[in-house]
Amino acid sequence: MDFYTGSTDKLRTACQLSHKAMQNGVRTAISLPDAATFNALDKLLWHYPATAFIPHSRSDAEEAEQMPVVLNHGSDNGGEKFPHHDLLISLHNECVPFFSRFERVIEIISADEEDSRMGRERYKFYKDRGYELRHIDLANAKTS
Repeated sequence: MDFYTGSTDKLRTACQLSHKAMQNGVRTAISLPDAATFNALDKLLWHYPATAFIPHSRSDAEEAEQMPVVLNHGSDNGGEKFPHHDLLISLHNECVPFFSRFERVIEIISADEEDSRMGRERYKFYKDRGYELRHIDLANAKTS
């Protein structure tokens, strides 16, 4: 479990992390809380990085199996709609029930006070269950 905190733009951070994963041959599933956030990230991925784009699709699309990045919104699908279980980037405010199906999970937390509070609750949830946790402070670029 990796917690990236202090993000000034959670969608851009998700783009950066999924781009890095794609460059390393890791397939990424991004779970989003709602359709509006889904649509915003979908649009951003078509223009990130500035000189290219990140190939992606909806997780239930026919071509999803071949895509390095797949998107889905809502937390009630149990993760079945994701065609792989390599890396999950979650932009939810709560732990998604299917997180344990993934080899690696990234939580992105903004500098917003309420988002930080909810992120600490998720951190505690994972810690109390014995998961190995890593914290990356984007504001100070330190790893602990």
